[in-house]
Amino acid sequence: MSLARTIVGELQYEGAATVRMLERVPGEKLAWAPHQKSMTLGRLAWHLAKIPARAVMFMEAKSFDLSNARPDPPPDNVEDIVAEYQRNLEAAKTAIAGMDDEALHQPFRFLKNGEVVRELPMAVFLRNVLMNHSYHHRGQLSVYLRLLDVPLPATYGTSADESL
Repeated sequence: MSLARTIVGELQYEGAATVRMLERVPGEKLAWAPHQKSMTLGRLAWHLAKIPARAVMFMEAKSFDLSNARPDPPPDNVEDIVAEYQRNLEAAKTAIAGMDDEALHQPFRFLKNGEVVRELPMAVFLRNVLMNHSYHHRGQLSVYLRLLDVPLPATYGTSADESL
C-alpha cells in the first residue's frame, strides 16, 4: 500500500471521530472558555475544522512562514463548523491521494520571517500538522465538552457516555 493511501485511510477513520466530536459542541456555548488563557469553545472547534484546509494550502506551497499564523474568526454556529471540517477533510484526502511516495518524501519547510527554521519530509509534515495537531486539539475539545457536561462520543472503543 502506498504511503498516500495509508494517510488517507487514517484521515477517513479519524475524520469520522472528529465529526462526531464537533457535532457535540453546544452552539449556545461557543463563547465559553475554561480559563482566561484558553481559546473559546468556538475558536477551538473552528481551529480544528480549519486544520485540513491549512495543511493543504501549506502542502501546495511546500512551506509555511510561522510569522503569518493568524486565526480566522469563527462562525457563530456549529453547523458551519462541522460543514467546514467535512469540506476541508475531503479536500485534504483528495490532495494527498494524488501524491506519490516521491512527492511525500520531498522537503517541507517551516519559515520564520523568510528564514528556514525546520525542514522535514512532506509525509512527516502531514503527520505532525494535519494529523497529530488535529488529534491534540480534538483531545482538548473533549475536555471542554466534559467540563460542560456534554456526553462524549466513543472514539477508540467506548467513552464513559457511549460505546461504538
